[in-house]
Amino acid sequence: MVAQVGAPRIRAWNPGIAGIREVFHARFTDHAYPKHTHDVWTLFIVDDGAIRYDLDCRAGGAESSMVSILPPHVVHDGRAADARGFAKRVLYLETSVIDEALIGAAVNDPVIHAAGLRSRVAALHDALICADDALEAETRLAFIAERIRSALGAADGGGTGRPTDELAEQLRAHLDSRLFEPITIADAAADLGASPTQLARSFSTTFGIAPHAYVLGRRLEAARARILDGEPLAEVAAEVGFYDQAHLSRHFRRFIATTPGRFVAAG
Repeated sequence: MVAQVGAPRIRAWNPGIAGIREVFHARFTDHAYPKHTHDVWTLFIVDDGAIRYDLDCRAGGAESSMVSILPPHVVHDGRAADARGFAKRVLYLETSVIDEALIGAAVNDPVIHAAGLRSRVAALHDALICADDALEAETRLAFIAERIRSALGAADGGGTGRPTDELAEQLRAHLDSRLFEPITIADAAADLGASPTQLARSFSTTFGIAPHAYVLGRRLEAARARILDGEPLAEVAAEVGFYDQAHLSRHFRRFIATTPGRFVAAG
């Protein structure tokens, strides 16, 4: 939903990704949040302006270079640092993603100091905009959560003890067997007895491609064959696992530099 001109601009949705309760994008000029709490983690980045807030009666702030996280059950407020207002992107994360045992560390320092993390969070928001990119979003979330837990002092979960290439081959077989179905890295992790980040990291190390990029390429390959056989685009999109025809066309154009219709015409 987009508000009227002159009012705060807000967009919020449930992305259907396990662990993310809500995605919230907003631009405020003079809005100030009253004191409140959440029962989830508030992970946010600032795209324009700056924010000032009090967290557990401690003054804090967030600017465009930062990744900030406010813990559940702790009182905080929020307001613009100056008359420019601010634009922010927020993820409300369940405590299954980041344990409540880390609340104290987040109160002590709600700014997550991890190189490259801001760009990773921004890329996750980009993936969450499109329902067709759910596997990518889920994988990005797993790596971001791992970095945040580490920054807040959580112990390393350790590995599985299995060779990297063995895990990678097992994940590839899992993806191939469900290529045209909704796929989640969490289901793969449960089936293979490894964490999502261990699986994704082993796959990328072994094959030189991320799991979501592998699945996308295989689906596009299958789509090309069906398109050249004359199948309607809407049916092709549904058959090979795309959200709808528009999402098939978007990825097709990105990979092959043309639309499916022009691809057929050229043939």
